[in-house]
Amino acid sequence: MKAYSVLDVIVKDESWVPAYMESVGDIVSKHGGVYLANSTNYEFVEGSGNKEAARVIIEWPSVDAGKAFMSDPAYLPHLKARQAGTISNHFLIEGKA
Repeated sequence: MKAYSVLDVIVKDESWVPAYMESVGDIVSKHGGVYLANSTNYEFVEGSGNKEAARVIIEWPSVDAGKAFMSDPAYLPHLKARQAGTISNHFLIEGKA
C-alpha cells in the first residue's frame, strides 16, 4: 500500500541546501519514492500555519519504504544537516488500499 511523506520545512540556515538538493533525490528514488510537490507556492484553505514553510510531499511504495529511506546511512548526514538548519515536521501517512 502506498504511503506519503508530508513535510513542512522552515529553513533557518541555508548552508545544508546545496548538498541536500544534489544528493537526496537519488536516495529517494533508490527507495521507490517520487516527489509530488516541493513548493512555497500554496494557499491556506483552512486553518493557519507558517507561510514561510516549504511544503513537501513524497509518494512511497509503502510505509516500510519511507522508513527505509529515513534510516538509509547515505541519507543520515543529510537528515542531520536538514534538522540542524530547519524547523520541520514530517508525517509518514499510509495511503488507502
